[in-house]
Amino acid sequence: MLVLTRKIGEGIVIGDDIKLTVIEIKGGTIRLGIDAPRDKKIYRQEVYERIQKQNQAALSWSMEDLAAISADLPSPQGEE
Repeated sequence: MLVLTRKIGEGIVIGDDIKLTVIEIKGGTIRLGIDAPRDKKIYRQEVYERIQKQNQAALSWSMEDLAAISADLPSPQGEE
């Protein structure tokens, strides 16, 4: 892990297109500004970890689970 010390107004650059800037330091927290292309997904760590956990859970579904869920879905229009 790279550890850097930055002051308010200072930042770091990641690759050619992502820039992090320290906006504010107050108490035990800092505010970061992130300049990145709109197509880059940026998450807080706890949100990202929750998404990863949900994705793993979705991968563990069995065919029986999917069949039970799909049995409750209405049939496509025109089919009986």
